[in-house]
Amino acid sequence: MRSISLALFLSLMTIQSGLAQSRIVFLGDSITEAGVNPGGYVTLVADSLRTLDAEIEVFGAGISGNKVPDLLARLDEDVLAHEPTHVVIYIGINDVWHHFEFDHVTGTDPETFEEGLGELIDRIEESGATVFLCTPSVIGEDTESDAEVNLRLAEYAQLSRGVAQEKNVHLCDLRASLEAYLVEQNQDKVYDGILTTDGVHLNAAGNRFVANFMIQELQSVLGL
Repeated sequence: MRSISLALFLSLMTIQSGLAQSRIVFLGDSITEAGVNPGGYVTLVADSLRTLDAEIEVFGAGISGNKVPDLLARLDEDVLAHEPTHVVIYIGINDVWHHFEFDHVTGTDPETFEEGLGELIDRIEESGATVFLCTPSVIGEDTESDAEVNLRLAEYAQLSRGVAQEKNVHLCDLRASLEAYLVEQNQDKVYDGILTTDGVHLNAAGNRFVANFMIQELQSVLGL
């Protein structure tokens, strides 16, 4: 799995003789790992930004199943070694989901999640890169569900907001944006099929939605 992920990571590099002025890394889990495929949100972001500035490099550094501690463990090798100028952290689903859905794996407790995000930000900023911290998206597309997993994810999204405020980094409130959309588009309160294939992983419409969201967030900082 890791070798495939790194191959996809490298495949998104623009062919430049030297380092591009802007090098953006998307750091995350299986949503980001799939995002480098054709039609994936990372690929769509890369294609769009390169029409505005051909010197931008975009990388996807997602590995399935990853949680905050996993990102910390591979940050140097998979992210900082590529000398990014901007890093988008999109994590949190497995930190919650693994508490509920899987045998022999565990999620991340709130304190470890919060402290881990803070350490990720500190280490990235020490390298000179700008951080974008995303709130985790959805586990089930009925965002008004009283299921425990949805309520727990809402709590972790709030933790992410607090870390972004404390560390004074750019917050990408992806969950809030998805909630606003799904309130309008999911009036039947289905679990999946609007933006996801299974309540978590993005379908084609979901990839376009997340890509458009990310492009708007990045443009405001990159000045494009």
